[in-house]
Amino acid sequence: MPDTLLPDNPLQFIRACVRAKKIFWTYHVNMRLKERMINRDMVLQSIEFYEIIESYPDDRYLPSYLVRTRTSSTVLHILFAVDINNDNVRVITAYFPDPDQWDKTMKRRL
Repeated sequence: MPDTLLPDNPLQFIRACVRAKKIFWTYHVNMRLKERMINRDMVLQSIEFYEIIESYPDDRYLPSYLVRTRTSSTVLHILFAVDINNDNVRVITAYFPDPDQWDKTMKRRL
């Protein structure tokens, strides 16, 4: 995608957009959050713990980043798509990582 720009600092861009409420919740994520008993506040209020663990610069529509975060003692993964041109992020999905698929830190796939 020639028009797709990558952020110089993806984590900084994601945090800035979330703080400024320049965030879109896709239909998909709204359905998944409900199914998985994850509320939006868990995503929004854990911003200080965001850590990019995987990058997908060539994702289908927009570059995306898998972020690990935590709320209380619970680890959460959030997939953000970044839209530099329109200065926003999109939450694509969020889930509690499966310990059978991730290392004990929930940062690396097994």
